[in-house]
Parts: sequence; C-alpha cells; structure tokens
Amino acid sequence: MHGSGWRSYIRSGDEKPKFTWGLFKRVMQYGQAYGWHLLGMLVLILISSGLSLISPLVVRNLIDTTIPAKDVKMLIMLSIGLLAIPILKGVCSVLQRKLNTTVGEGVIFDLRYALYEKLQRMSLRFFTHTRIGELMSRLNNDVMGAQNAISNTIVNMVTDVIQAVAVISMMVSIEWRLTLISIAVVPLFILAARILGEKLRDVARQQMDGNARMNAMMNETLNIGGVLLVKLFGRQGTEAQRFAQRASVVRDLGVKRAVIGSIFFMIISLFGAVGSALVYGYGGFQAIVGNFTVGTIVAFGSYLGMLYASLQSLANAPVEFSTSVVSFERVFEVLDLPVEIAEKPDAKEISAVSGEIRFEHVHFQYDDSADHLLSDVRRFGQLSDDTAVLSDEKAEEVQVEGAQEETQARDAALHNIHFTIPAGNLFALVGPSGAGKTTLTYLIPRLYDPTKGRILLDGYDLRELQLASLVAQIGMVTQETYLFHDTIYTNLLYANESATQAEIEEAAKAANIHNFIAQLPEKYNTIVGERGYRLSGGEKQRIALARVILKDPRILILDEATSSLDSESEILIQEALSRVMAGRTSIVIAHRLSTILAADQILVLNRGRVVERGKHTELLQLDGIYAGLYEKQFKKAGK
Repeated sequence: MHGSGWRSYIRSGDEKPKFTWGLFKRVMQYGQAYGWHLLGMLVLILISSGLSLISPLVVRNLIDTTIPAKDVKMLIMLSIGLLAIPILKGVCSVLQRKLNTTVGEGVIFDLRYALYEKLQRMSLRFFTHTRIGELMSRLNNDVMGAQNAISNTIVNMVTDVIQAVAVISMMVSIEWRLTLISIAVVPLFILAARILGEKLRDVARQQMDGNARMNAMMNETLNIGGVLLVKLFGRQGTEAQRFAQRASVVRDLGVKRAVIGSIFFMIISLFGAVGSALVYGYGGFQAIVGNFTVGTIVAFGSYLGMLYASLQSLANAPVEFSTSVVSFERVFEVLDLPVEIAEKPDAKEISAVSGEIRFEHVHFQYDDSADHLLSDVRRFGQLSDDTAVLSDEKAEEVQVEGAQEETQARDAALHNIHFTIPAGNLFALVGPSGAGKTTLTYLIPRLYDPTKGRILLDGYDLRELQLASLVAQIGMVTQETYLFHDTIYTNLLYANESATQAEIEEAAKAANIHNFIAQLPEKYNTIVGERGYRLSGGEKQRIALARVILKDPRILILDEATSSLDSESEILIQEALSRVMAGRTSIVIAHRLSTILAADQILVLNRGRVVERGKHTELLQLDGIYAGLYEKQFKKAGK
C-alpha cells in the first residue's frame, strides 16, 4: 500500500571505520588550501623541537662542568639561556596556535559550506526521509570532529614524530645502551594503543549517533509546530522523559569514553614508568661505578621524559585519528550522495516562456527505498521513536476523505496523466483528498521527477532545462505557508533581492495585505515570528501571495487551502488571486466554487488518474465524481 513510508533507520552500527589511503588522501585535500600555513607550522615545530633539545644539554653542562669549576660567568649565561629557551618556545607556541586555529576554522568553514551547498541540491525525498536533527549533527558535531584530524591530530603526530626522532638521536649520541633500554617498552605502547584504541573508537561512533538522535528530537519538539502539538496534547512530561532517555545515552557514553581513555593513559604511563625505572636504575649504577656523570643521567632523564611523552601522544594518535575518520565518513557520506533531481551538463537556459505545459503519459510513484539516503545511524531498537514520519505532500496522497467511501491509498501516486495547458489558461485540479493533486503540482518545478513519461514547458522537456531558469518561471503558493523568523520586508524580498520598497509595496497592495502592514507599529519591519505564527492564516497567505507577485513568474501554482479562513480573508484573497492569475498560466488546486467557475478547464483526479475533464457545466452533466464533490463541498463553499 502506498503510504507505507513508516520505516526505521535501524542499522548495524557495529561496522568499524576503515582507514584507507584513499580516505587519507581525501582528508588531506582539505588541508591543501592551507599549505603555507601548514608549512609555517612545520617550521615552528622544528624550531620548538630544537629548543627543547637544548635545555637538557644546558643542565648537563651546569652539573658536570660549570658548578664544579665555580665558573660564575658561565653560570649566569646558562641561567639566562634556561630563561630564554621557554620564552622563545612560548613565542613559537603562540604563532603555531594562530596558524593552527586558522587552518582548523578554515577547514570547518570549508566542510560546512560543502555540506550545506550539497544539501541545497538534494531532492525533496531526501528531506522527507531524513530527520533535521541528524543533518544538524553532521553540520556541527561531525564537522568539528573532522577538522580535528587536520588541525590537531595530524599536526600533533608530525610534532611527536619529529621530536621522538630528534630525542632518540640525541640519546644515542649520549649513551646507546641507555637508549636501547628506553625504547624496549615501545612495543607495549603499540599493543595498548591497538587494544584500547578499538574500544575508544567504537564508543566515539556510538556517542556521535546518540548525539544525532538527541538533536533530532530537540529539532522536532522545540520548533513552534512541535511545541504547539506537545502543549495541545499535554505531553510535556512524556517528551521530557523521552529526551531524558536519549540524553542519558549520550551521558553514559561520555562517561564510558572518559573511563576507557583514563585507563588507556594509565597503562601508557605505567609502561613509561617501567622504562624510566630501568633507565635510572642502570644509569645510576653506571654513575656510581664512574662510567657516567651525574649530569649525563639528569640530561638523559629529561630526554627520556620527552621521548615517552611523544610516544604516549603517538600511541593515542591512531585513536584520535580513527575517531576523526568516523566524522569524515559521516561528512563524506552526505557529500557522496547522488543528486536525484540532477541538471544535465548541457541543460538549456530559458529566459522567457509563453507558459504552455504538457503532461505526456506521466506516471509517478514515491520511492520508499533507502537508496540515496543517510545511513549508519544507530537507533538502539526504539522503532516507535525513530520511524520516519510521512511528509506533508506524501500524507496528502494517503489521507482518506471522511465523506468518501473509496480509499485513495495505492502503490503509485499518479497513473498515465496526459493533458495540455495552453499558455495563459487557468486549470483547476479537483478531487478527493489524496487523489494526487499536490503530487501533480510538485512535478512541475521538479521537486520530483516522473517515474515514467515526461512534462514539457513550451515544448522543452523539464529535465532538459536548467533548474534555476525553470524555477524562475514558476511561482508556487503551497497549502502550508512558510515564513522565516524575520521581518515582513525580508520575507517579501526573498522572492526578488533587487526589489525596491515601491515594488514591494505594490506587490503587497496587489495581494491585499499592504493596508494591514501599514497599520502595524513597525510596518514592513515587523517580525513575523517562527514560521509566521504571529500572523493569522489569512495574513500569512496574503504575504505569500505578495511574495509570488514580487517574483513575477509566468506560471502560477496555487494550493488555495482557504476553506478554513474567515469570510473577510476569503474575500481579500479571492480579489488578490484574480489579479495574480491574470495573463499567467495557472494551475490551482481548487477549494472554492469561484475558482472552478473561472477555470478554462477542470481536471478531476481520483486514485491518481484523470477521470473527468471539462468545464463546470459539462462536468455537472456527467453526473460523476465532480458532480458529487460539487454537491458535498463546492456548492456549500460557494454560498
């Protein structure tokens, strides 16, 4: 049955992120734009590492030479050197931090922009099957985790490798036997990193999924529509409990991640202590028998601390990088999704059209498969909480009109739709709720593409046209008017960014909304509220009409949906519509008798098929579905 779109995104979640060189190269591509910054960081890393190597040598000289010789002048110079070294290292650290932050924030911007730009090109089906909270998680949490790989993890790895190599070289030059003892514990570092690193990586993935689920719920229940629904049904306590369950998962995973991390560092520190004990034990004995000087042992101990700090950081690097790989995977998954409503490379741009629309044997079926959708979202078995809700336009296809005995539920939304709308004509779409009217109108601006058949505009297949130029020719007022949480002026300007104040006011007058706006304290600078909730239904719809008028399209698609409005709003919108539709090709999902009487042609849809067509009087004579609808709905509405 069509409308069985209730589906869960329960997926394995046990898959391990796979590190490949291809993935690594792709990750590093985001760092290429900051090549000079990274080079500058490398130079500063080398300088800092070199300065770090000098301090133990100064201390050795103090202990073994300067102090025994009672050389005050050298003592002062070396003391000044011990002060100058951290100052120079501090300056390098500040400069390195600036470069690092520039790279990190730049990568965040690049990834976010790439994600947002890609999402703008995704089909309507993608958004009807994806929770907004999960998209927010990709744009925020995952982007932050991904940039950490470039600006922190990789930089730290390079720093640690350079420092480890330099320290080992210095240690070998001082005493090769102590050096061998020092690096004997390195395999233990690697073993610990492999075992605990896997667990940390898995917990990190679960934590990301948990955050995505929590964000999804917040976005659904804290927008104005969700808040209103919760309050009307008195479900505040239930929603708070559901949020507590999801937030507790994130909390528990955070604790688990912290504990595993602490155990990891504890074990690494223990291995480091073993190495230090061996070095000081053997080195101390050699100092006692006179083979080493005390200064050599002290200097070697300092190098040993630096070496183990680098090894500890390197042991943790694969864990951090694996966590970042998870974030990159989630970001790349969005970037790699195919664009379902794609524009051909040689698509034709249309600057002006007469407005003839032709449907040629069009079939359409909603795709409920998981193809081209996001994956890897763990749901912890809560099917009822995580099923994808039917979209508004899809719900229109499965609702059943109470007065209709015949159900509109079916597999395909549209069957063999074939008709032509001459330029400048007004066509009305009539039929039971769920018959396919909204779906048919969604095909014209290519919110969806037909499953079979084609739609022509002035003889051009819509799939052969540039999307931007096609949409520029179409103005659409949907059944649910959407306004941004901004001023009336900004909402109107959305249709035409170059519109002047005079043009905006002219459009508002044509939509019968200017007088209302002029009486507001802030006039056109009045904030409309979330989704325009500070305005009435009629006021929102007239602003939506003014917005379409300002766009000045050649083709109008109107889902009037004014049956629930008061009579005054009804009359104002009726007058506005008559002006808006004049001289344009118009397709109207009719909810008023006046619209039907003015139509050049009426298409009656039932179960996704055009079952009747003609003018009002012709259809009444058929005594079919239209006549029944007229008696039950339109005749009453027209009184």
